[in-house]
Amino acid sequence: MKKIKVCVLRTAGTNCDKETAAAFNLAGAQADLLHINSLVNQKAALSDYHILALPGGFSYGDDVASGKIFANELRFKLAGQMREFIHQGKLIIGICNGFQILVKSGFLPGNEDLQQEASLIINDSGKFEDRWVHLKSSKSKCVWTKNLPKIIYLPVAHGEGKFITLNKEVLNKLKNNGQVVFQYCDGQGRLAGYPDNPNGAVENIAGICDSTGRIFGLMPHPERHIFKEQHPGFWNQPKNVKADGCGIFKNGVDYIRDKISEGVL
Repeated sequence: MKKIKVCVLRTAGTNCDKETAAAFNLAGAQADLLHINSLVNQKAALSDYHILALPGGFSYGDDVASGKIFANELRFKLAGQMREFIHQGKLIIGICNGFQILVKSGFLPGNEDLQQEASLIINDSGKFEDRWVHLKSSKSKCVWTKNLPKIIYLPVAHGEGKFITLNKEVLNKLKNNGQVVFQYCDGQGRLAGYPDNPNGAVENIAGICDSTGRIFGLMPHPERHIFKEQHPGFWNQPKNVKADGCGIFKNGVDYIRDKISEGVL
């Protein structure tokens, strides 16, 4: 079987690219770190990859707004490659800054004109939030979250993570179409306010997908919980406990592996 190749796309200010690549490698893929200029200048081709990962960090120093410059590069310089990649049935994941990029480029929630319908804005607390949070898995069509536990535990680290939508119509569409993937919650799975919801996101939304379930964005960092020893309460955990972030990357790799076996990719 051909290798499952992941493009971890970075630029100035990206700082979670190596961790994201390590998570995909651990899941059985081959991850390459690629600067966005390699695609813009056609020194590399997105079509050579099965999965596109937009990692966390502070692309271009979060100048203008978090992820906005990188988002404009995707939309105005790479839209053709991106559309073809999506049309081929491949996968995209955006983590933290990557989520901000996908939302501000219009690839999430997703529409034909790439019009921005949502955003991630300054936390209600007015400060950078860096802590572990509980996430409740919603009943969604997202291929990245198949068979995950109902509640998982991941770290957040962001200053602009409050998810909002352009209007109530967009929000209702996300909810009714199974595109809300994760919601911030307390340890019992109940939707709660600050600090369980670290940024004040509308409806406690921490992650969404597009209408196909193949493009996924989330604010928490699954690549920072791929080993059980990374859990802050590791010493009190059962010996057979698994790191919650691993399942997300494994689901993506397994999905592509199945499609290759079926001859689709």
